Amino acid sequence: MTDDRRLTTDDWQPSRDTLPAMFLRVIIGVAGVVLILGTVLSAVRTVILPRSAQSVLNRVVFRSLRRAFELVAGLRKSFEWRDKVMAHFSPIALLVLVATWLVMALLGFMAIHWAVEQQGWADAFHKSGSSLLTLGFAPIDGSAMRAVSFIEAALGLALLALLITYLPTLYGAFSRRETRVAMLETRAGTPPSSVEMLLRFHRIGLTNHMVDTWSDWELWFAEVEESHTSYPSLVFLRSPQPERHWVTAAGTVLDGAALTLAAVDRPFQAEAAIVVRAGFISLRRIADLFGVAYDPDPAPTDPIAISRSEFDDALGRLADNGVPIKEDRDQAWSDFSGWRVNYDVVLLSLAEITMAPYAPWVSDRSTPAHLKPRVSRWGRRWRQRIGIE
Repeated sequence: MTDDRRLTTDDWQPSRDTLPAMFLRVIIGVAGVVLILGTVLSAVRTVILPRSAQSVLNRVVFRSLRRAFELVAGLRKSFEWRDKVMAHFSPIALLVLVATWLVMALLGFMAIHWAVEQQGWADAFHKSGSSLLTLGFAPIDGSAMRAVSFIEAALGLALLALLITYLPTLYGAFSRRETRVAMLETRAGTPPSSVEMLLRFHRIGLTNHMVDTWSDWELWFAEVEESHTSYPSLVFLRSPQPERHWVTAAGTVLDGAALTLAAVDRPFQAEAAIVVRAGFISLRRIADLFGVAYDPDPAPTDPIAISRSEFDDALGRLADNGVPIKEDRDQAWSDFSGWRVNYDVVLLSLAEITMAPYAPWVSDRSTPAHLKPRVSRWGRRWRQRIGIE
């Protein structure tokens, strides 16, 4: 008996249920799930989790953008140019991070649509985008895929809701930080100086009221530690005025308290000692985010960035303006060095990382990258070509 069946084009198409095809669909589907979980984990660690928790995605986004911004900042030597460029870094990085979340969610659900429905990448992109952005113009067939689309739409709304609630929280912490930094200008000058701070308190007769100042700044250090470790992008948010910066303010207060404890001939102020401890703990916790190496238990005799001659000059200026100074300058230097060694390394490292403006005993002795940012050979040629250098 002859077989009268005719071959059609479908007979020449490979079956979609072959083992390699099924294996590929499983791999693509699992990769999509991994992308979605990575997106959710990054969002939770960035916005919801009330502690310092590093995310690989966050590090990649912020480090990549920082390299790009540092290249642009290095096109000119003036600090005003670098400050103007770096002021945009943290806000833009936050927007790019949110955009990255949306793109990763889109790609993840697109992979799931493709793996389950097998209708082509264009159709999977169409359905994933329609669900994520809650547009609803792409029809979804099947109960399982409708459930996936509902989950995707809910995730898209959740990411946007997190952004809406995240920004006010972030800028609320920024505003509280900057209020105290702005107030320091009237107490320590511009740029802020610990010596000028002590002189101004002495001139207006408020030396006995510095206890309240140390208490206020102890609270400030506690708030900065909590907010800047929970929201690391705050570290790079710059002050509204280019000459102000939270790192230089922190260094000025810490040096002022250390000088008071070590050299000013007045009764011991426990609040000054407490603010030094609160300060170096806060700065160390923030420095841990960037992997800054420091000795957690330094010896009082370990070297610091301040020289003995600078210290003597500072005491001479204080004495010339009527501030009572202890007679034993050697012991005063030993005591000051013993206090400063606790925060010296982390303070200067954060001044370099954040590209802080000039301030005595803080950013003026960070690494040369503060004053002369490293520029690649290509970047230097580009500057010469456009006439900047």
